[in-house]
Amino acid sequence: MISIITATYNASSTLSFCLASVENQSFSDLEGIIIDGSSFDKTLAIPRKYPHVSKVVSEPDRGIYDAMNKGIRLAEGDIVGILNADDFYASPGVLKKVAKVFENPAIDACYGDLLYVDCSNTEKIVRRWKSGSFAAQKFYWGWMPPHPTFFVQDQSMNALACSILSLAPLQITKLWYGFWSNTK
Repeated sequence: MISIITATYNASSTLSFCLASVENQSFSDLEGIIIDGSSFDKTLAIPRKYPHVSKVVSEPDRGIYDAMNKGIRLAEGDIVGILNADDFYASPGVLKKVAKVFENPAIDACYGDLLYVDCSNTEKIVRRWKSGSFAAQKFYWGWMPPHPTFFVQDQSMNALACSILSLAPLQITKLWYGFWSNTK
């Protein structure tokens, strides 16, 4: 099973598109987890329309990383991914490809390319982020894999999940570097 964690806060304008992109995946063994920071718009009504969303938590938090950590602790999938409320999967085959990658027992984590699109016209690509080959030293240059393209085995994610709320960006980069340095 793949667990997809989505942190939300007043995300009613984008959440349906995000969750529909997960619901429409050709890989169906999914668990959707919504961690909401006590939205006051109509965000919490949206997940009810999507059967893959099995857990919804709405409570005050200390920001997006706190919400992500809460979701990681609730995840029951063998693979964990994060899809932000204003992001979506570009095609219905994304999670099937991710599951295929993890059939190799030597893989602990993977990431891929990311397309940035115009928020008013999602067909219009405004930037392409090419993943390239992994090299641990990239972290010292400020490189980090984008959340929507990053997937990890659950046991590895639990090792990574720690409170990063008080860490500066350089410290977060070092945390990611430590994770990647210790994975297969």
